[in-house]
Amino acid sequence: MLAVVIGRAVGIGAAAGAVVAEWAGTVRGVVTSIGWAVIVAAIAALVAGYAWGWLEVIVLGWGFGVLVAAASVWLIGRGASTIELVLPMPRVVVGEAAEARLIAANPGRRRFGGVQLEVPVGGRVVERVLPGLPRGGAFDEQFPIPTERRGVVPVGPARTVRADPIGLMRREIVWSQVVDLHVHPRTVPITALSTGFIRDLEGAPTRDLTASDIAFHALREYVPGDDRRHIHWRSSAKTGTFMVRQFEETRRSRLMIVLDLDAAAYTDAAEFELAVSAAASVGARAIRDARTVSFVVSGPAGGNGAARGSTRELPTVSRDRLLDALCVVETEERAAMLPDVAHAAAEALTGISLAFLVTGTARGIAPLRSAATRFPVGVEAVAVQCAPEGEPSVRSIAGLTVFRIGYLEDLRAMLARSASVA
Repeated sequence: MLAVVIGRAVGIGAAAGAVVAEWAGTVRGVVTSIGWAVIVAAIAALVAGYAWGWLEVIVLGWGFGVLVAAASVWLIGRGASTIELVLPMPRVVVGEAAEARLIAANPGRRRFGGVQLEVPVGGRVVERVLPGLPRGGAFDEQFPIPTERRGVVPVGPARTVRADPIGLMRREIVWSQVVDLHVHPRTVPITALSTGFIRDLEGAPTRDLTASDIAFHALREYVPGDDRRHIHWRSSAKTGTFMVRQFEETRRSRLMIVLDLDAAAYTDAAEFELAVSAAASVGARAIRDARTVSFVVSGPAGGNGAARGSTRELPTVSRDRLLDALCVVETEERAAMLPDVAHAAAEALTGISLAFLVTGTARGIAPLRSAATRFPVGVEAVAVQCAPEGEPSVRSIAGLTVFRIGYLEDLRAMLARSASVA
């Protein structure tokens, strides 16, 4: 019996402790530092006043207490029944207009409103005053989101704030989750990447016709030199003329894009942003063409257990996934050198037929040539050096094609010219 009584007492004590802890947490969440100072001052004044019979101090203590009680009245109410935070466009291009939408509704019977509404947007806080909402009323407002730079901008959570004018109490009610706005790097539509194709029976059919492959196209009359193994005897018997099978050539293209993240490769931030946009443009076009593409960025250059020349591969399952990943890519002070990155990528990824090396003007030609030699024989290498507002140029050095671009449009023009020559 004694054990049962002790057990119940322990259970009641634990429950009471949990309630007290929850209440204490709630109090800590609504009382500001000024509020705590006033509460401590009120308690100290009342204790000292009653202890030594100081009437003025007693009045001061009760005055502080009334002030705290009056401030608590401001916390009553919720201010709305529902508040929703919506991003009409969760992905935009750098520089494009972006907005978030706040929707508040009051389906209840009581009139709500007159409270402050706060929405953190990146490093700032957007403040609005929620107007009085009668029964069935709604509040719908949009506010802009800055998109001057590539990145991920966290928006939210939307919260209502009730606080007294003095600042003793502050009560926050969170109404929504944090939503991310992805600000993609700018890209330009470029021509189809016709270089770097390898004929492969397991590849995708093209419009080029051939006499031997696996993607059947049509029948045609036999001409001298055709392989007799491809004669279609049943059709030949019906027409009285030898007919041979004609196929669509299947080809594959494994493309690799290497984005240099070494901070020493770029003279300023503008060069790196142009490099990110150039690499993103090539990757987006390759994904659109349904080519097998690998997007590689340089990893740390040794130390802390990281292997020298390490790489990191970004997702390329879709254009949006790639651009989402590029939103958070930044230069690194201790990134691996470009030749080491190319060597590590060539070892990890097989079957590459075309490789783009995207970097800045501070990266000399010698490292680019060294990086190109790290790829297997037969891999076509193209280096893209980014110099914002610089003069575009194209040159070939020991089998390496080097594009120097000042604008994204230069890259599009150079690739179109290369395609027409090919």
